[in-house]
Amino acid sequence: MYKLLLRPLFFLFDPEKIHYFTFSLIRLTSKIPGFAAIFRSLYVVEDTKLERQLFGLTFKNPVGLAAGFDKNAVLYNELANFGFGFIEIGTVTPKGQAGNPKKRLFRLKDDQGIINRMGFNNEGLEAAISQLKKNKGRLVIGGNIGKNTNTKPEDYTKDYLECFNALHPYIDYFVLNVSCPNVGSHAKLNDKDYLEELISAVQKANTTFESGHAKRSRSAKPILLKIAPDLNDGQLDEIVELVAATKLDGVIASNTSMDRRHLKASKDLLESIGHGGLSGQPIKDKSTRVIKYLSDKSEKAFPIIGVGGIHSAKDALEKIDAGADLVQIYTGFIYEGPSLIKQINKALLKR
Repeated sequence: MYKLLLRPLFFLFDPEKIHYFTFSLIRLTSKIPGFAAIFRSLYVVEDTKLERQLFGLTFKNPVGLAAGFDKNAVLYNELANFGFGFIEIGTVTPKGQAGNPKKRLFRLKDDQGIINRMGFNNEGLEAAISQLKKNKGRLVIGGNIGKNTNTKPEDYTKDYLECFNALHPYIDYFVLNVSCPNVGSHAKLNDKDYLEELISAVQKANTTFESGHAKRSRSAKPILLKIAPDLNDGQLDEIVELVAATKLDGVIASNTSMDRRHLKASKDLLESIGHGGLSGQPIKDKSTRVIKYLSDKSEKAFPIIGVGGIHSAKDALEKIDAGADLVQIYTGFIYEGPSLIKQINKALLKR
């Protein structure tokens, strides 16, 4: 029904406007008695064989929703009814910010891709925390954190630490987003020496939550790094070394790409869109290559969450075969609808 009826209708409108309309629609229908149960019956696959133990956490299944969809943690309880095993909120920055000027979200229909230059638009820490306090505990929640666009380079670490400490009691794992191409002054975030400084600072803060208390909120939380799909082998070698040196819990591969080669979209269309990060089918192979390289080079020394171009169960299985322990979808969710989650989980059970 989604691909035949809803998607053609949704794709008639501006992508960002329809995103918020869809949020309102899901929230409204979920409040109607019986509808949440209907969604669960349609999309949720319950089977202990799908469970994954990772970072000391139990994931009901290995299919998650990537960061960027539920930036402000307003819909994760309702989205749980679509069968996800985990949801990553954010990117959250200390202060709310509008992001880049609109129009900033574009569909590449022929390529089944999206270009965005949102610029970390979000309502800030306090807004996210107020929503996370409503967590019904249905699945694992990750927190993707970043810096404010106007933050000075010498204060980058302070921004990350502010997000980390404030969100710590409310989420299950953290992701340091240092690879988004859509925020200004992010060059320092790609410097290996700075990354070591940043990760070490966050790891140190993490130890302050190791109190031995029984409460889950007082335990140290897993910390992952989200990397770009455009890194060369030498840069990926540095990531492997960085994870080992800083004892990171894992890597998310990958973020959006700046590569515009091999697209079906016309040169004129791409020029009219301008800069931004590319996601969806066009980056599927790039992302899978990064996953396989990291997995092989490190000899599976750390967990990998695979994301980028998953539009079918086959795409997800390719990521897992390449070395991913979990997978995330975003653009595939928009193009294929919620049935994609069920298709992946069903395919995993057939293995």
